[in-house]
Amino acid sequence: MTVILPKNYKPILSLKQTEQAIKLVKDFFERNLSAELQLSRVTSPLFVPRGSGINDDLNGIERPVRFPVKNLGDMEMEVVQSLAKWKRMALADYGYKAGTGLYTDMNALRPDDDIDAIHSIYVDQWDWELVMKDGQRNRAFLKKVVEKIYEVLKRTEFVVSEHYEAIEPVLPEHITFIHSEEALSRYPKLSPQERERELAREYGAIFIMGIGGKLSDGTIHGGRAPDYDDWTTIGEDGKAGLNGDIIVWDPVRQDSLELSSMGIRVDSESLQRQLKLTNTEERAELYWHKRLLAGEFPQTIGGGIGQSRLCMFFLRKAHIGEVQASVWPQETIDLCKKQGVHLM
Repeated sequence: MTVILPKNYKPILSLKQTEQAIKLVKDFFERNLSAELQLSRVTSPLFVPRGSGINDDLNGIERPVRFPVKNLGDMEMEVVQSLAKWKRMALADYGYKAGTGLYTDMNALRPDDDIDAIHSIYVDQWDWELVMKDGQRNRAFLKKVVEKIYEVLKRTEFVVSEHYEAIEPVLPEHITFIHSEEALSRYPKLSPQERERELAREYGAIFIMGIGGKLSDGTIHGGRAPDYDDWTTIGEDGKAGLNGDIIVWDPVRQDSLELSSMGIRVDSESLQRQLKLTNTEERAELYWHKRLLAGEFPQTIGGGIGQSRLCMFFLRKAHIGEVQASVWPQETIDLCKKQGVHLM
């Protein structure tokens, strides 16, 4: 895919400044996220056994990277695509109490992702998961957690602007909540991505709710696997879904940019409902799914926050390759080099 950089784009920071700023963003955001949500850091796996049901299927179609392990009789392992299900299992196994949770530096490979200015096959994100208290399985609690994360985003942007005067804060005071059904109603002729672009342009920062289930026109706003986010439970407003994405308006690319995908996780009832809707009921026999259905896991809320996406946004970069080392098409490398943009 050809990457078109913004006209006359020039990086604000030098290569050395960029590396220093990446550390600033990551260190500050991580500390503040941990304090805001009462999360403690844990060590997480890079790969998990194939067939355990622990790895994530994301939109349900991506192929994980697999490899045999010689000393385990060539047992196949899968490089993680995210840790949504592993985190919930870890909360149970570690004995976390309600109101506390964990976060981890997640490194993943997603070879089926389309490579462009904001997508790479290498994914680095903070994966976090929080044990919920009784009575919190509703959209009001989801919004409360989103607002806490948004406050951390605003604080991080302010700190970056204090260190680098050329970077001015652009995030609005508050994040706007919009259900995917409402987005469809406002822009029925646009694609989901185009709706996000128009809404992010208007509000600056939005949380699109209800991603994964069918909308009134029979389409879906975006794909979600059936076994982590709850995208079928009806909320207080009569609309389905207890999940969503944090999306901001990127002033450099003049486009929307998703920073986080998150949601209240499935319980036994919604898991079985979503497995049936996606014709994947056989997953109920997998190790992880059996444990959830047996009531061994706590009710949680969680998500992933892209580390490189955050750095790209806060440091006003036009290409994700300016803040992370990955592989890019030669055409992209040549184009960026021609415009004086260095890809790691």
